[in-house]
Amino acid sequence: MDKTLIVTNDFPPRPGGIQAFLHSMALRLDPDQVVVYASTWKGGPAGIAATALFDREQPFTVVRDRTTLLLPTPGVRRRAVELLREHGCRSVWFGAAAPLGLLAPALRRAGARRLVATTHGHEAGWAQLPAARELLRRVGRECDTVTYLGEYTRARIARALRPEDAARMVRLTPGVDETTFHPDSGGAELRARLGLRDRPVVVCVSRLVPRKGQDTLIRALPAVLRQQPEAVLLVVGGGPYRRELERLAARTGVTDAVRFTGEVPWAALPAHYGAGDVFAMPCRTRRGGLDVEGLGMVYLEASATGLPVVAGDSGGAPDAVLEGETGWVVRGEDPSAVAERITVLLGDAELRRRMGERGREWVLQRWRWERVARRLEELL
Repeated sequence: MDKTLIVTNDFPPRPGGIQAFLHSMALRLDPDQVVVYASTWKGGPAGIAATALFDREQPFTVVRDRTTLLLPTPGVRRRAVELLREHGCRSVWFGAAAPLGLLAPALRRAGARRLVATTHGHEAGWAQLPAARELLRRVGRECDTVTYLGEYTRARIARALRPEDAARMVRLTPGVDETTFHPDSGGAELRARLGLRDRPVVVCVSRLVPRKGQDTLIRALPAVLRQQPEAVLLVVGGGPYRRELERLAARTGVTDAVRFTGEVPWAALPAHYGAGDVFAMPCRTRRGGLDVEGLGMVYLEASATGLPVVAGDSGGAPDAVLEGETGWVVRGEDPSAVAERITVLLGDAELRRRMGERGREWVLQRWRWERVARRLEELL
């Protein structure tokens, strides 16, 4: 594989699914053949110091721009070209096609032989807006490959590209580390620490933002509690929506049945999945299709942990569920449908076991990181 420059805004310690995707892929490439050019994350309790510490611990070179958001400006273009030449990189991977894929022509002129741009959910939104669609078309024209997560995002993004560029699109999904996410991940110990040892637990792991559907879970909870009075909803993650969710729980009268953990370190996430009996995240599409779920790796991480899943129907989320085998897909705006599926699962231990086992089996067959990393190496 040629030495690769990864250009991205989405990189740890900034939390998020895209960040975890890119980092996990970078770790599975030859560290001597990888250079990461990323923005600087200033959030979290330690801010810039935490970012610097993280970068020093990586087996590959990480170069941070002083800005918190890389855009295809002349300064960023100049720095990316300098890094490409300084490190002798011959391939470039744009962690998100929009907007950094617009740097492709300059990097091509500087000597890049292969340029790969990865799309997620937001590019499907770009494809619906005239000005943004034209920028996405330029990315498709200038890059050798544009990747997609699933059929939902492929169909929408392809409409923005020239037919010959759409024909070169390749599927590239995140993977799941089955050695990290597994049924014995420490969930029982965490349940005991949280005082939930004998209670039925519905767990949701995600950023707290409206699209993820934690509010639908809270609205569904009264119906669940009528069938399972001891049930508890464990909401794992941080984000700007927490205060509104807490107010909603109070208005709905279920405050005592909802536990908010706040942001959880990556190393502790497997135990939080394992603390649940059922995983649920009824995501939904918002803003006329501009805010959409690209895939939903949390469903696959839950499946690897041995949990049945209840997923929303936004975007590519259904691609992460085998309907009726590893879980169910429901309308993310429908608390009744969510409650019905959760109630069925909480009341049937054998069904939970069967779906959980099938989910882990599917992850091992289709979603392992090694398989995904080999695909990226081929593209680069």
